[in-house]
Amino acid sequence: MLLGASLVGVLLFSKLVLKLPWTQVGFSLLFLYLGSGGWRFIRVFIKTIRRDIFGGLVLLKVKAKVRQCLQERRTVPILFASTVRRHPDKTALIFEGTDTHWTFRQLDEYSSSVANFLQARGLASGDVAAIFMENRNEFVGLWLGMAKLGVEAALINTNLRRDALLHCLTTSRARALVFGSEMASAICEVHASLDPSLSLFCSGSWEPGAVPPSTEHLDPLLKDAPKHLPSCPDKGFTDKLFYIYTSGTTGLPKAAIVVHSRYYRMAALVYYGFRMRPNDIVYDCLPLYHSAGNIVGIGQCLLHGMTVVIRKKFSASRFWDDCIKYNCTVGACGFNSRILSFVYPIRLVRVNEDTMELIRGPDGVCIPCQPGEPGQLVGRIIQKDPLRRFDGYLNQGANNKKIAKDVFKKGDQAYLTGDVLVMDELGYLYFRDRTGDTFRWKGENVSTTEVEGTLSRLLDMADVAVYGVEVPGTEGRAGMAAVASPTGNCDLERFAQVLEKELPLYARPIFLRLLPELHKTGTYKFQKTELRKEGFDPAIVKDPLFYLDAQKGRYVPLDQEAYSRIQAGEEKL
Repeated sequence: MLLGASLVGVLLFSKLVLKLPWTQVGFSLLFLYLGSGGWRFIRVFIKTIRRDIFGGLVLLKVKAKVRQCLQERRTVPILFASTVRRHPDKTALIFEGTDTHWTFRQLDEYSSSVANFLQARGLASGDVAAIFMENRNEFVGLWLGMAKLGVEAALINTNLRRDALLHCLTTSRARALVFGSEMASAICEVHASLDPSLSLFCSGSWEPGAVPPSTEHLDPLLKDAPKHLPSCPDKGFTDKLFYIYTSGTTGLPKAAIVVHSRYYRMAALVYYGFRMRPNDIVYDCLPLYHSAGNIVGIGQCLLHGMTVVIRKKFSASRFWDDCIKYNCTVGACGFNSRILSFVYPIRLVRVNEDTMELIRGPDGVCIPCQPGEPGQLVGRIIQKDPLRRFDGYLNQGANNKKIAKDVFKKGDQAYLTGDVLVMDELGYLYFRDRTGDTFRWKGENVSTTEVEGTLSRLLDMADVAVYGVEVPGTEGRAGMAAVASPTGNCDLERFAQVLEKELPLYARPIFLRLLPELHKTGTYKFQKTELRKEGFDPAIVKDPLFYLDAQKGRYVPLDQEAYSRIQAGEEKL
């Protein structure tokens, strides 16, 4: 705003007062613009204009395809049927755990068997069936078969237990539950509280004594079911496909609605945006009960005919080995245009990172973030726009909490993702933890992501969570690392020696906590809130604690006496 006013002022002064020719006026404005930092915009423009125009064209292409699908009422099962006709004998899914390969024809037949079986058991379009199992090919075939029948699948987070699990099953109003044999113990824990009318089916290894008495073994039942497509329900592109549950870190899980159009547009934006091809192979190691694994990953198989490698769980040590073994060709990163930002329906806005409260300007509208400034990712809601509609949650109260007003401009609405990201100068976006993944210590910014990666590598790929803790009398936060060490054994003397070579002094963790395991959300983010609250007080933390003794240059046990010295400022850190 100030730069624009200055340019107008120079223009008027040069032309009306000095009466300079237009060429000299133009050069004067150019020099002022460049001298005032405008060269940065020109640099960004040159580096990103081709990318941003391509991205804009992708948005227009996907919007046109979504509108076409809306008009023709082409649901995900109908689109998948078209894929099967193009590639019947091509490999669709590979389960890394058993090296099981399914062709598109096999996936189609399995999912049709599911649809026919459920139909024979009385389920019909509009009913709900829950799926509670770890990643594997059958997971995809189950919800796809339900979709062929018009049954809405409730995809349950496999980390849920007891009250949270019971809540999801109850609120979904599911008439049937299909669970993997590996989840049998979790179902047994809540079986007594389940609705007696809920039909239970177990997929996988069968041990009658390990499952609730009323459970039926699904696998042999599906073999006897017809493999042809059942009578197609009257479903539209905006009808419900399945439900995805949040991790429930702020309370009981919420069921987010995924309609057919949302599934298509998310998968299509990735496919066209990253210039994928049908012969690409996708490595999918994220849980299939979440959108990243099931839509962004599996969607490329169902809608575009790509082969997808499914891994049971993410493994840092096996990641590249798996990619090489299966010739995987696809990993991705998002961006938001700096020069065509009005075209894109997303924005980073300033928030209080502790409370996630939106920060607004004098006009009441949210304040956009500048490059390098963390902010919450929000998406503009326009219900008539197929790329900007909000399908919401089953619970209306949850909808109200996820929608904010006056975000891009007065009177508008936007969806709050709850995720804090940072945008660099060129518009590329990077995730941060919800409470920030950097902290300041000794006048320097410490990247928890960088430190976690280094420590994990030094500790044989152990899970490590790094965060900052407050220490009386010091500025900033001291680094603390929680390390998953089931045995509690670690050569801390050697560890300290290696750290001297690997990390600068300010980035080395001051405190260590060894615990049996680190809890994660369904998308593999460490839950650091409780760790940060508990800090390094041995009266609260019962796990082994250590601190870096500055004089000895190694980690020593942190007992109550040492804790008191640190609190009193008598121990140099």
